Formats: sequence, C-alpha cells, structure tokens
Amino acid sequence: MTSQAAEGPETVAASSRSKITPEREQEFFDAVLDQIRECGYDAVTMEGVASSTRCSKSTLYRQWKTKPQFVAAALRASHRPRFADIDTGSLAGDLRAVAARAGADWSGREGRLLHGLSHAITQDEELQVALRDAFVAPEVAGLRAILDRAVARGEVAAGHPALEYVPAQILGVLRARPLLDGRNADEAYLVRFVEVAVLPALGRGDGSGGDG
Repeated sequence: MTSQAAEGPETVAASSRSKITPEREQEFFDAVLDQIRECGYDAVTMEGVASSTRCSKSTLYRQWKTKPQFVAAALRASHRPRFADIDTGSLAGDLRAVAARAGADWSGREGRLLHGLSHAITQDEELQVALRDAFVAPEVAGLRAILDRAVARGEVAAGHPALEYVPAQILGVLRARPLLDGRNADEAYLVRFVEVAVLPALGRGDGSGGDG
C-alpha cells in the first residue's frame, strides 16, 4: 500500500486542494475572519475554525500549513474595493461618498477585523502584506483615481502638495479615532473630516461644508 509519506507532501497537498470546492474554501475563510472579529487574532485557533466549519483540523493544516498563512489567504480572498466605482462628477462629491462608504463599512465588521489584527500584523510580515493587499492598496488606488480625475477636470492643480497625503488622511483617521476618542470614525465623523480637513487642504472649501 502506498502511504501519504511515500507520496510526498506536495502530492498530498495537491490531493487535498482538489477536494475543497471554492464554496467550501470561502466558508473556511469567512469562519476565520468572523472569529478574529469576535475574539481577536490571538484567540483564534485552527482547531476552533475546524470545529465551527465541521471539518478536520488536518484539512486546514494540509491546505495552509500555519494560522498566519490561513488568515493571509482569507484576507486576500475578502478583497473588495470600496471606492473604485465612486464617480459623482466632482471632487467634493467623490470624497464625501468615500467618507460615507468608509464610515459605514469600517465602523462595523471591517473595523472589528482591523482591530482584531492590530497586534498580529506587527509580528508577522505575511499578515502585513496580506492586509495591505486586501484593505489598503485597493482603497489607495480608488482614492488616487478620484484625485486624478479632479486634476483632469481642473479642480486641483496637478502639482498640489496635499494630493500625496489624502489617502493617509482618510485611512489614517479610521485607525486614529478609536485610539483618540474610544469611538469609531463613523459616517458623520468622516464626512465632516473631509469637509473641514481634506478639502480645504486641497484648496476646495473653507471648512464650512461647501464645495468651495
């Protein structure tokens, strides 16, 4: 009889992967991210995810080897750009829409996920890269597209020094407000932040909420 050891780890892994449907894989990913939201990264175990999804822990270990690899794969699979389809025709309208969407998404489930990963990503480079791929890079690309359209329309000068810092302003305040105030940056807070901090920095608006 041919053993799994004789077949070698690559053969066993390939065989395992072939038995997991995309729907089942997504179920695993949803389970591990939900547990991070509820319990934090450190409290999540492969055994716990296996139990909640009614599979053997060996199935998860054969597929992803370690918890960081598993969570990184789940983060990448959850990739869903939030700002890419925003195009209201004006910079102020676009950035207010960004603020509204970010506040709605990241003051809830996604905010809890980022909080649950906050310590782990400082310890594991693979998780850092996966988080940037899944949550940061797509949103920065969406913001850059909004700013590029504003420049093309003549709303902001191409060389305006504040353009570089808009993603840091918007994404940074999502992380900073819970630390500063103990509250999430919700939709109302982010829209006001855009109106009084981001748009005036770009020479649009005077802090009163108008387009300028």
